Amino acid sequence: MIDRSPARKAFRVANGAFFVLYAVLCLVPVVQVLAISLSSSSAVAAGKVLLLPVSTTLRSYSYILAKDAFWTAMQVSGIRVVLGVGVSMLMTVLAAYPLSLPKEKFRARNLIVWLFLFAMLFSGGMIPTYMVVRYTGLINSIWALVLPCAVQIFNIILMMNFFRNIPPDISESAEIDGAGHWLILARIYIPLSLPSLATMVVFTMVFHWNSWFDGLIYMNESAKYPMQTYLQAILVQPNPRLITKATAELLRLISDRTVKSAQVFIAAIPVLVVYPFLQRYFVSGIMLGSVKE
Repeated sequence: MIDRSPARKAFRVANGAFFVLYAVLCLVPVVQVLAISLSSSSAVAAGKVLLLPVSTTLRSYSYILAKDAFWTAMQVSGIRVVLGVGVSMLMTVLAAYPLSLPKEKFRARNLIVWLFLFAMLFSGGMIPTYMVVRYTGLINSIWALVLPCAVQIFNIILMMNFFRNIPPDISESAEIDGAGHWLILARIYIPLSLPSLATMVVFTMVFHWNSWFDGLIYMNESAKYPMQTYLQAILVQPNPRLITKATAELLRLISDRTVKSAQVFIAAIPVLVVYPFLQRYFVSGIMLGSVKE
């Protein structure tokens, strides 16, 4: 029975008002950044831009999008995201499945979990990681941006716990029918774990798309920079050797703040495009299948 008491109605109104206010507070900074990216440098410097553009101009976007190097960096980032998400999800699933098995089936489970936790809390650091990447011949290669972060221990732990929540009767019934571990993983665990996998895909994609420092230290050529490294090293901190006369004239009409604001929106476009297709996995769980009687 639905509670229609005045107190309940008041709570719903207050609760709705709170979330509307919270949504507005989250949107205001985004709208302001968009307004700054569309405003002239003089208006931004004078502090005239609040939530609406002042002296609207697309010079910052023109400066970014008119360069061939930008599209090359976009292509590198796209390849990195595809490879990074694919390799990371493969490693995550293959590591989480055996760790989710009962101790009777995998006796070294607890030891490996503790080793993963130790590695997550105490990493080797930047210099040992760079030395490993260098002496394995990955420097200046797209794999230098993918393999060092292929194993996301936090994601493995999340997926392991998700696998453990799947009723064991489902896999046991498959074992009775003669299914092996590979078939159980592919036909039962992965389909039932789509919500968790979709969430990790988004997290991994955002991680690879927003990473810029590894591209700066592992890539020797600016033509191989991913997009975020390109924007950081060439736009935010311009290289005089890459600035032409036309670019210098355009730089006079824009500012560091307008370029950074345009960068935020350009960098967010891929995530905004992909997220609607994965949103349904965030709001509903999938637990399909049946247990044999």
